[in-house]
Amino acid sequence: MESLGWVALTLGIIAVLVALMALGWRNRLRRQSDVPAPPEPPADPGPVLYEAAGQYVATTTAGDWLDRIAVHGLGLRGNAVAAVHPDGLVFARTGARTVFIPRTDLTAVQLASGMTGKFVEKEGLVVVTWRLGALRVDTGFRTRHPAHKAQLVAAVAALIPSDPPDHRTPPTPEGREQL
Repeated sequence: MESLGWVALTLGIIAVLVALMALGWRNRLRRQSDVPAPPEPPADPGPVLYEAAGQYVATTTAGDWLDRIAVHGLGLRGNAVAAVHPDGLVFARTGARTVFIPRTDLTAVQLASGMTGKFVEKEGLVVVTWRLGALRVDTGFRTRHPAHKAQLVAAVAALIPSDPPDHRTPPTPEGREQL
C-alpha cells in the first residue's frame, strides 16, 4: 500500500516536470515569433559539391549556443544530410522541414565541441554561422563519419563570400575602412 503512494508521487512529479518543460517550449515559441522562416530551397540548387550524412543538432542565436531557435522547427534535432551546392547549403532532415542557407547569407564555418545539449569530442561539430533575416544564427551538424568534418568545413568555407557585408567596418572620413 505504501509503495503505491510512492509510485503515485513519483508519477505526479514526472507529470509536473513534463508540463513545465512544455510550458517553457511554448513560451520560447511565443518569444521567437518574429524570427523569419528560412527560405525555401530553390527547385534546382545546382550540382552537389559535397554531401555528408549525420545529425542536425539545432540552430541557435549566434554565439549563444544555449539559446535554441524553436520556431520553424529549427531547434529540433534529427538525422540529416548536409549538401553543399553552388547556391548554398541544404540540410535535408528526416521527418522535419529542409533547412536551406543561401550562399549570400553564409558568414562563417568552424568546428566546435558542442552546442545546446549536444557535446562531443573536441571539434566534433561543424557550426555554420549565417544570417536569418536580421538575426545572426549558428547551425550545428555532426557528420556521421569523423573524416567528413574537414571536407564539409572546406566545402562550406568555399561558398562564403570573401567580404561578407556584416563583417565590414564603417568607412573612416577619409574613405578607408578601419582596421
